[in-house]
Amino acid sequence: QVQLVESGGGSVQAGGSLRLSCAASGYTYIGVCIGWFRQAPGKEREGVGATYTIGGGGAITYYADSVKGRFTISKDNAKNTVYLQMNSLKPEDTAMYYCAAFAASCGRTRWSAEDKYDYWGQGTQVTVSS
Repeated sequence: QVQLVESGGGSVQAGGSLRLSCAASGYTYIGVCIGWFRQAPGKEREGVGATYTIGGGGAITYYADSVKGRFTISKDNAKNTVYLQMNSLKPEDTAMYYCAAFAASCGRTRWSAEDKYDYWGQGTQVTVSS
């Protein structure tokens, strides 16, 4: 059974950093699009970024405009874990963060579409204070 487990959330002040982890069990990340989403109170869930492993161990990664240059997605295939490094955090980054997966390439126009994802983690809370 596929399971995704997020960790690493917490409370930080604006300008700080956090690294979220998404550990997978039941399958490997090879050939799978892994996305990060977030949902703030009273708002719809939105895509933060996504990554897909390509041949030779490289990856294609996408980011929402709101986090480009501040957030970085990386992965450790040996640990079957994907990370979301979040720097220069802002209060508006406060949200519940989720990782999700589906078995195909992410695609520039579909990585942020929630309905493409088959598996979701339980979420981890990130709170950024001003």
